[in-house]
Amino acid sequence: MIRNLLFDWSGTLADDLPSVLRAVNGMLCAAGRPELTREEFKSRFRLPYTEFFEEMLPGTPLERLQQLYLDHFPHAHEGVELLPHAGEFIRYAAATGRRLVVLSSAPAQHVEAQAQALGVKDAFEVMRCGVIDKRTEIHTLLAELDMHAGETAFIGDMRHDIDAGKAAGVVTIATCTGYENAETLLTAAPDMLVADLSRLPVLLGGMQVRNDAMPVATVGALILNRAGEMLLIRTHKWSHRWGIPGGKIKRGETCEDALIREIAEETALALRDIEFVMVQDCIEPPEFQRSAHFLLLNYVAHCADDQQQVVLNEEAQAFQWLPLADALRVDLNMPTRILIGECVRRGLVS
Repeated sequence: MIRNLLFDWSGTLADDLPSVLRAVNGMLCAAGRPELTREEFKSRFRLPYTEFFEEMLPGTPLERLQQLYLDHFPHAHEGVELLPHAGEFIRYAAATGRRLVVLSSAPAQHVEAQAQALGVKDAFEVMRCGVIDKRTEIHTLLAELDMHAGETAFIGDMRHDIDAGKAAGVVTIATCTGYENAETLLTAAPDMLVADLSRLPVLLGGMQVRNDAMPVATVGALILNRAGEMLLIRTHKWSHRWGIPGGKIKRGETCEDALIREIAEETALALRDIEFVMVQDCIEPPEFQRSAHFLLLNYVAHCADDQQQVVLNEEAQAFQWLPLADALRVDLNMPTRILIGECVRRGLVS
């Protein structure tokens, strides 16, 4: 079974071709070059987009190209629609517990605005956009999100998407709804080729499940500020429930070093008075968005800086500082509720 789905955005989920063509032609006109017809653009456009623009506007620095594109692009989401069956497939994938991620060359401000306007932004755990070469970025993305290649598929509408998926060893799925046609896509030898996303629920059901994964050791902390309030974060990964920040231990790290690093990465907070509380066996947690087996090493700690300026990374969507009584009334994930209960029992929070 495929548990993780990486999506290209333009031409795979969203029909932004008219806006993209308008932006490119605006750039060409500004440089005194002739405009492209829709078919001319589709036949010549390719990824990485730096190669295409080197042909169209040779010698233009990358930063200048990016700014020109933004200047000539219409309103970020005006006129952009979901492609046929894209909305239904996103809902199906989310409902079946799959992790959904966008990996796109389109600018982040465009993709995020379009996804928000189209009502699908919250379905995605991460939207990694503005990527020049997906063949290298996909490795970083899979490692950051702890996604196993054998459980992952990359769905895209261009040969570059297929090449990126093959570079990472994931299942590659080409869809004929975007910038390149079936004949062109077949030259990249995708594992699957579909006319659109409507058939994928049936096709994905036949994939093999990886069954040799080992439990994952993680660290997390219930962080208290000077007022005794606790920091809670909300994430897609835990079904939008509130929990504590933390993450996986890297090889060669002590547990406490991993905790300090993860908290800094996820919240920008420094810690003091770190105290170990408990280990939780977390086997197939129903709230987590995929099949998993965690060993949760739980701590309690205090903010080292009284200013406590929280800066979330892309893994979390919101945070709040709450006193104990209020924290127990919000929609906590079960491991966090268990940890708070143990902290109360031991007099570590009140």
